[in-house]
Amino acid sequence: MNGAESLVRTLVAGGVDVCFANPGTSEMHVVAALDRVEGMRCVLGLFEGVVTGAADGYFRMKGSPASTLLHLGPGLANGLANLHNAKKANSGIVNIVGQHATYHIEYNAPLTSDIEGLARPMSSWVRTSPDAKSVARDGAAAIAAARGATGAPPQIATLILPADTAWNEADGVAQVPVEPQRQSYSPQAVDHAARILRGGEQTLLLITGSAVTEKGLSLAAQIAGKTGCKVMGPLASPRMARGRGRFSIERVPYVIELAQAALKGFRHIVLVEANDPVAFFAYPNKPSLLKPEGCEVHRMTESGENSVAALEALASALGARPADVKPQPPVELVKPTGALNHMSIAQAIALAVPENAIMVDESVTTGRGFFPLTAGAAPHDWIQNLGGSIGYSTPVATGAAIACPDRKVICMVGDGSAMYTLQSLWTQAREGLNVLTIVFANRIYQILRGEFDGVGAGEPGQRAQDMLKLDRPTLDWVALAKGMGVPGCAVTTADEFNKALAEAIAEPGPRLIEVQI
Repeated sequence: MNGAESLVRTLVAGGVDVCFANPGTSEMHVVAALDRVEGMRCVLGLFEGVVTGAADGYFRMKGSPASTLLHLGPGLANGLANLHNAKKANSGIVNIVGQHATYHIEYNAPLTSDIEGLARPMSSWVRTSPDAKSVARDGAAAIAAARGATGAPPQIATLILPADTAWNEADGVAQVPVEPQRQSYSPQAVDHAARILRGGEQTLLLITGSAVTEKGLSLAAQIAGKTGCKVMGPLASPRMARGRGRFSIERVPYVIELAQAALKGFRHIVLVEANDPVAFFAYPNKPSLLKPEGCEVHRMTESGENSVAALEALASALGARPADVKPQPPVELVKPTGALNHMSIAQAIALAVPENAIMVDESVTTGRGFFPLTAGAAPHDWIQNLGGSIGYSTPVATGAAIACPDRKVICMVGDGSAMYTLQSLWTQAREGLNVLTIVFANRIYQILRGEFDGVGAGEPGQRAQDMLKLDRPTLDWVALAKGMGVPGCAVTTADEFNKALAEAIAEPGPRLIEVQI
């Protein structure tokens, strides 16, 4: 048994049984081991950003890490943007990165780079296995870190494997050293939150993470009903339960003025895995902190703590019960007709969402108004981008579909963002994944057009406009999808969109709809 095989056997024994891969020469012994060892599903991505994003989506839905296989420093670098998004979402991932043989590094071959230096900004755990006898133990330690050590959230772990470490003789398989456990919560922090909520001043409960699961939201609804506090989520959450019968919460808006209006009047903000609300960017003469002046912020749970248990304790301390839940206003869904606009698109999607769907949202400007209407859709999960690096949604949808093959995944993405990781469609076709990709084709980086105004850059001239528009030539998403093996269609009216949604959701396998707006 060589080092590569001992690593793969250790991954499988440790419950890491999916590998998203884009390998090269230095990883060929790992590829051979993947071929020999039973129990590992290997999924090829044609770009490393697809590989790392898919591992993120897999963790968000499965709750356990997948592995990636990347080629040297440049391969890792190609995947860093979606590792950034995964880190912000507290997704656990085991990255395996090949390295030149130890004796070859000194010759500074073309692909030689500081892999550890590249890995550290996005990885909480980084290690280079020095020899074949260490690699199984190091692999087990990487799994433990990715799952989340006791008291810590899941992490991105990067194990660097020199080629000679992979091909030399190894000892065997290692056990994951520590069975990870989610830290509970601080009773003192819960007691403090209870005192705040009993105080009668306007209070916001800002929740994310495990607190926006169906159970967490149910408890938050009881607490809000009992105390009169407001419950909101941050702009983005790793995964949120939504739809009919579930407590629907608003998000802190992206636009600073709207966020300030939404937070106006609160004297206290209680954080449940969330962070103090801040602006996405700095803008001239606008604040970075969005809370009103004089508002106090109190942390009840950190990311990685058991927020559901903390909310149960808080509800108990307040005497909040299911009977305290205030009825939510009904959301009326009407099948749209006529022109496509933000409202008709939202109505069509809300009506079409199937039971237990997974919605992956990178709709940016088009999708900002989707939340109110989709509160009345069939129960589903909603995944968002916490890191802000675009090109996340199609890979995340790919990983989510592999984690949950019995659920329909609907990926909503702007045309500019979709071009970053277009190769995801090929993987979806190859694996037969149940993903519907909806591309909103407005032929412009619309978010940047708004940001141009927001930063006070003036009126864009021709050259500035050319850097924002996606024309000359116009992207043909139906043709692009076909080239990747995914059937697609384009729609220009709400009636066409309704029909295309119904057909795509009814059919298994990948589909694409280009919404021309």
